[in-house]
Amino acid sequence: MVLVGVRNGLKAWLAALQFLTRLPVPAKLAGAVGEEVDFRRSVACYPAAGLVIGLLLALAGWLLGLALPPWVAAVLVATIWIGLSGALHLDGLMDTADGLLSHRTRERMLEIMKDSRVGAMGVVAGVLSVLLRVALLASLLPARGALVAFALATIPVWSRAFLATAIAGWPYARAGSGGGLGGLFRGAGAKHALAAAILAGAITAAALAAFGIWPPGEAALALLVMAAVAYGVGWLVAFAVSRKLGGLTGDVYGALNECIELALLLAAVAYVYNA
Repeated sequence: MVLVGVRNGLKAWLAALQFLTRLPVPAKLAGAVGEEVDFRRSVACYPAAGLVIGLLLALAGWLLGLALPPWVAAVLVATIWIGLSGALHLDGLMDTADGLLSHRTRERMLEIMKDSRVGAMGVVAGVLSVLLRVALLASLLPARGALVAFALATIPVWSRAFLATAIAGWPYARAGSGGGLGGLFRGAGAKHALAAAILAGAITAAALAAFGIWPPGEAALALLVMAAVAYGVGWLVAFAVSRKLGGLTGDVYGALNECIELALLLAAVAYVYNA
């Protein structure tokens, strides 16, 4: 029974890595993933996939921050950050901006979001998102040390943890039209969202202990602030979008990830700037 649980957990984690990143998963292991149940279970493992991304970003930020000026390092770290997911979430943000800011009917918005071409609003949203990410990284990287490493390691954890809540908490807007990539996860429910939140909290607590940045009381407050920012911003965006579309789509999940990451980066920079 334990071995079956471990095997299922491994398959779910691999499915999360395959979907959320462009990291190469060994072919022998990848062959064990692909059933619908694996993708459904993978939702609970999103924070663990985010941790892999975060650790790579923390390493890149440390090395590049030592060797290069802040703005150059920031551009390269942002490039790595976007590249690790294959621009999956950035693409979702641009498609969502094109649809929502067209101010058309719900059906027409969904059609626009499904179009592979990017419109003016999508370009503006994508450019502003990248510029803000680079500017925030350029402000954060000079601080160096454990705080920067902690922020880069855990921000992708919380942004992806909320995706589980978004999948479970709001209806899928394309449910009647055959669905898209996001439709693979429609079977995920409250237990998956709760598991993702608990996993994100456990990862963050472990990171706080490992980096030893704050005393226990302040560390607990930092964990609560990260959770509040991630779930607060995520809920506000998901609620606003759902009112227009009657639910969420795979593109909206990507947009949520981008918004939460930028909000958490902004919070980290505000803390460093005012400390």
